Amino acid sequence: MGVTNKQTGTCVDEVAEGIYRISTPVSEVPGGFSFNQYLLVDDQPLLFHTGPRRMRLLVQEAISSVLNVKDLRFIGFSHYESDECGSLAEFLSLAPNAVPLCGQVNAMINGDCFDKPARVLTDGETLSLGSHRVRWFDTPHLPHAWECGYLMEEKTSTLLCGDLFTQGGSNLPPLTSSDILESSEAFRKQMDYYSHTKNVRLLMARLAAAKPTTLACMHGSAWKGDGSRLLIALAESLDA
Repeated sequence: MGVTNKQTGTCVDEVAEGIYRISTPVSEVPGGFSFNQYLLVDDQPLLFHTGPRRMRLLVQEAISSVLNVKDLRFIGFSHYESDECGSLAEFLSLAPNAVPLCGQVNAMINGDCFDKPARVLTDGETLSLGSHRVRWFDTPHLPHAWECGYLMEEKTSTLLCGDLFTQGGSNLPPLTSSDILESSEAFRKQMDYYSHTKNVRLLMARLAAAKPTTLACMHGSAWKGDGSRLLIALAESLDA
């Protein structure tokens, strides 16, 4: 583990038991940025996010430092976007037993783009990976896309929270307990990529009730602490 590509700085770090953050820093965004994927190592390994298509070889190289890419069983993502599933087809071809993992709306509106039928999860449904178990939450338009949703890994209390708490910067620690709300809200207000759904408090309350202690963010550091408190604080900031 550690740096898997010296040229790009792509690295792999374990942020919870059996959950590895793959991160590649980029300089295209002023101030720096990062794209993260999460690999859940178990009897049925799960990759959450593939990264953009142009990063596929970097992500593949990073996965290979932990397990054989051919052993992937599920490739999940929050919503249909290039940094979430840009190289989905390529990874499905590399892993013969892998299938997409997503919610019902995603399968309905984007399933025709998948090279294999998806394993579809209903709202609140759980899926065992072996010693880990993930639960799907429908979160339409939070922060964007009708099909948006998140996975909660219940053994480690890790919320794979996608674009929530996106932080700018390219040299951030893999896991932090420092405040990420202020920096993520500053980034959100600058970019305005949230849908401003009227259901934000209800949706956030459901995520908070799962009591995550690790937030696996797609951009920036993963975070460890009282995830319920931080999710409610984000809801209050969004609602304001």
